[in-house]
Amino acid sequence: MSTNVKTRVVLIGVLTLLSLFSLFGLPKFPPTSRQDLRENFENRIKLGLDLRGGTHMVLQVQVEEAVHLECDRTVDRLTDLLRDPAHNIPFDEVRKLDSTHILIRNVPADQAGTLRSLINENVPGWDLGPAPGEANSYTLTMRATVAAQIRRDTMRQSIETIRRRVDALGLTEPTIAEHGRGENEILIQLPGEGDPTRAKAVIQAGGQLELRLVRGGPFRTQAEALAQMGGVLPVGTELVRGRAERASPGEAPLSDVWWLLDRTPVVTGRDLRTATVGPSTRSPGRYAVNFTLSRDGAARFGPFTEANVGQRLAVVLEGRVYNAPVINSRIDDQGLIEEFSQPEAQDLALVLRAGALPASIRYLEERVVGPSLGADSIRQGLFVSIIGLILVMILMLLYYKQAGINASVGLVMNLVLLLAALASFGAVLTLPGIAGIILTIGMAVDSNVLVFERIREELGLGKAPASAVDTGFSRAFLTIVDTHVTTIVSCLFLFLFGTGPIRGFAITLTIGLLINLITAIYVSRTIFLWQLSRAGRQATLSI
Repeated sequence: MSTNVKTRVVLIGVLTLLSLFSLFGLPKFPPTSRQDLRENFENRIKLGLDLRGGTHMVLQVQVEEAVHLECDRTVDRLTDLLRDPAHNIPFDEVRKLDSTHILIRNVPADQAGTLRSLINENVPGWDLGPAPGEANSYTLTMRATVAAQIRRDTMRQSIETIRRRVDALGLTEPTIAEHGRGENEILIQLPGEGDPTRAKAVIQAGGQLELRLVRGGPFRTQAEALAQMGGVLPVGTELVRGRAERASPGEAPLSDVWWLLDRTPVVTGRDLRTATVGPSTRSPGRYAVNFTLSRDGAARFGPFTEANVGQRLAVVLEGRVYNAPVINSRIDDQGLIEEFSQPEAQDLALVLRAGALPASIRYLEERVVGPSLGADSIRQGLFVSIIGLILVMILMLLYYKQAGINASVGLVMNLVLLLAALASFGAVLTLPGIAGIILTIGMAVDSNVLVFERIREELGLGKAPASAVDTGFSRAFLTIVDTHVTTIVSCLFLFLFGTGPIRGFAITLTIGLLINLITAIYVSRTIFLWQLSRAGRQATLSI
């Protein structure tokens, strides 16, 4: 056997051992049982939602809430600017008309130019115009491009926030992407690894932390609150439901209460930098979430708390007041949310660390894919793959006789290398991915047929077996590469523009085609060379 053939055999042997290691791990002594090998294999091949089971959800992001919030912030910013002694522009009212329009009432005519300059310099993205039917009043209109950008940013931030939360839970290869046709929908698929119930709870908790000044409460009912306000809420306030306060010993537990809060928060979840869990300072055995604000949030929070010492500050999560502690002193960059069990505190800290959703979400669709469907799909897919592989090997042996062994060895090695590559790269195997594996087997057979037929033609021309093998592989090589590259380019487009299952098909087919170039050209040719080197000058090919 020549040195070239020996080198080829060693390389193929090393590649095979590495593949087996990727699939089953290191062998154990005493020898590993079949059950251990099976568990190792199952742990290394990651299954998708359609095979393993899990949760499928379609969410809709309420992007208009982000536009409304930007309008509220603009109202507050504009009010402060007009009252600033540096400008001191008289006005009667600054009021939001809807999500994209703000009314500025009764500005003196001689201040119109100053007002316009102030808005152009400090409130970009808004156009100032006269208010219809009102003298000396103006309407501030958000530009359509700005509103559209806010909606796009809201969708992008929502997807990234949900992805960070799911990743923090350790779920394997989730699918999180835009869904539908411009309806602000997000598709979420969580394969069975991890805890889908907890993942759903974390996703549902929008993490919209808001710190708002308390203007009144707590009230036992909305009617009680309205009665104390004379039936009309003060401008810029709203009633928000809160958790029941702790009852005194001997008293019956209280039901949910209501708080009168400022409509615009001073700090939101966007201003959060970190969130950690620690023991509660008020209740032994309970836990609290400590959060730290960003520099910009702290710059607003410090002066606000200093000006409102002695007042209550409501901690609002997902539109519900969790607690309303009294502001005892100036607070710059740190805060505390108390009264949680340990799992609740950990999940809340995870949600806040992952980032705040810029708008609330609504669930349009939710279903659980049971593992029984996945097991059935796996059994059928493996059965079809094995039957197809066996039938192809039998046909190759019948048609090409002894040379068919080369093709059979190449097919088996192709499958082993493909599964090893999936395990090494952490790729997720889906039902369309199994279809890609089956198609790879077909492409591998096609490559062997091209090579064998070229060798048969060369033998028919009277060439020696060694020369026929060299010429056959050389002339078939370009054709095989051409067909494989064409298919890989198609897979690239499927991966770029397809959804999760389509991408799984594209990934397995691409990996299979790249491996097929190794098995059909390198491995198969090595077997031919090994056979010819053993036979010597009397070498023949049964092909």
